[in-house]
This record gives sequence, structure tokens and C-alpha cells, in this order.
Amino acid sequence: MRQRRIKISATESEAAYNCISRTVNGEWLFDDVAKEILRRQLWQVADYCGVRVITYTIMSNHFHVLLNVPQRAPVSDAELLRRYKVLYPTPTKYQSARLAVIEAELATNGPEARAWRRRQLALMGDVSQFMKLVKQRFSIWFNKSHNRFGTLWAERFKSTLVETKDRLRQTMAAYIDLNCVRAGLVTDSKDYRFCGYAEAVAGNVAAQEGIRSVAGGRAWDETQADYREMLFGTGAGPREGAAIISAADLQRVIDEGGRLPLATVLRCRLRHFTDGAVLGSRAFVEVQLAKYRQTTGRRERTAPRALPAWTGWGDWATLRGLHQRAGG
Repeated sequence: MRQRRIKISATESEAAYNCISRTVNGEWLFDDVAKEILRRQLWQVADYCGVRVITYTIMSNHFHVLLNVPQRAPVSDAELLRRYKVLYPTPTKYQSARLAVIEAELATNGPEARAWRRRQLALMGDVSQFMKLVKQRFSIWFNKSHNRFGTLWAERFKSTLVETKDRLRQTMAAYIDLNCVRAGLVTDSKDYRFCGYAEAVAGNVAAQEGIRSVAGGRAWDETQADYREMLFGTGAGPREGAAIISAADLQRVIDEGGRLPLATVLRCRLRHFTDGAVLGSRAFVEVQLAKYRQTTGRRERTAPRALPAWTGWGDWATLRGLHQRAGG
């Protein structure tokens, strides 16, 4: 039976969301040029919407992004104009003329300016609007440049609300940055240019700030050393053949009640990270479930589900109980 979509929204001052969207039929449509365009648009739309990209990975048939979404706050007209220009760095003649009218109206707070301000603010500080804008803008570019029409994406998008604990978000970020390793494309994420970690290693300040934001805000050199240890285990180097754990080996660990090292766990495909709806401590998941019930009036016959014991993550839980399988 197909699971009904559960929409969870946070009410904290800041929320983290793990979002993923796949191409229609899971087709491998994106070459390096398309991935580069999508990479640029992710950063542009994040700046416009006022959200922070912690990290991301763009693959041939999907993209995966971890976001910090702050609670909505007042935005000055000067900042609105700056963000608008980020979204349209090379405006058409019509857009330039339109913007000149808006700037003049903003100076007198005319009715057209007020309507424009409301439209812009409605698109900011919201994970749904961020994903919608990214997918719409990229679809327009992709269909036009590839002489195609129709839908590009298989579904709206999947999102998991992640508790704003640094260790949890850091683990989620590492899982996303290891997507290319699990797929067998590279042995080290820094060599896959379409992920946040590779951008950070290459010196992109925004990418470094994203990872630093879930590592206590320490200096990049210190953050990178700890993050690489999370990615690759003790020794902080890539491990040949470590992208795969066989189903038989994983089942043996489960049967014996054992635990896997973190670097090995992160090389398994964990649906809990993408399909769990909420990820965090059991108490956090219970609070989000109570809010959902209060908002919708529905009596969900579900409860927080602990992550598998072999992950060694103790109190971490999701809203849905899911099966896991070996990755690679």
C-alpha cells in the first residue's frame, strides 16, 4: 500500500530540511553541463529565498540538498532588490525597465511596490518555495536547451525535517556528500565537483560556511579534518572498495546484534534519511508528530521509530519505520 504523504513543518527559529527530487522515471538526463547549471541555480535561489545550503549533491537523475531555513523575519527593500538581482543577474530589457519602475515605486511606497513586495516575501524563508523555484527554473532551461517539453521531475519533492543538532546535521551532510561514493563514481567526494564538500575543498566560501555551520562554526581547516574523519573513518583518507557493504555482511551484523563503524554506515542507502519524514531524537519526533496531529486533526497510527541498532545512533528516530539495504 502506498504511504500517504505526511507534511511536517517546523516552528523553531531555525529548521533543517533534507530534500531530494528525482527525474521522471529516474532517467539519467543530466550531463556535466546540466549539473553545472543546476549547481549555480541552487546557490542563486538559496540566496534569493534567504535559506542556507549546508551541502548538496547533484547526480545524473536526482539532486539532494540539506538546508537551514530560518524563521521568517522582516526584509528591507534594499535587501529585496539585492536578492531580486541575484535571481536575475542578466535581466532582459523588459525586466530592467520593470525593475526601474519598481525601484521608483518603492521610494514612495506606491500600490505597485507594495504588491511586488508581498510577492517577493511570499517566496522567501520557505523550503517548499525554494524547491519549487529551483525545479521550475532548471526545467525551463533544460527543456529549452534540449528541445523537449513536458515534465522533467517525477514528483513534487521529498523532504525530511532534521532536528537542529550539529552532530545530526553533520551526519546527514556527510551522507549526502557520500552519494557519489556510494554510486561508485569516485572514491573521494572532493573529486566529484557537483557536491558541497568538493566546492568547499576547492575554496568556495559559501560551501565552507555551510559545513562549518553544523560543526560549531569553527575554522575551516579544523572543520575539514573532523568532517573527513566522518566521511572516511580514522585516517581521514579515501578507502578503496569501501563504498559497498554486501547484503550478506550487513545481515550478519544485524543477526549478531552488532554495530557498524560510522564511515561504513554512511555507505549504506538509508531510506530513514530520505523517507522518514522527521529525523532526530525520539522526543523531537514525538513533538513534531503531536504538532501534526493538532494541525490536521488526524489520529496517525504511527509512532517514532528507532533507527536500526546496527547504526549505533541510539536515541535517533524517524516518523516512519523503514527497511534498509546495502548500498553501492
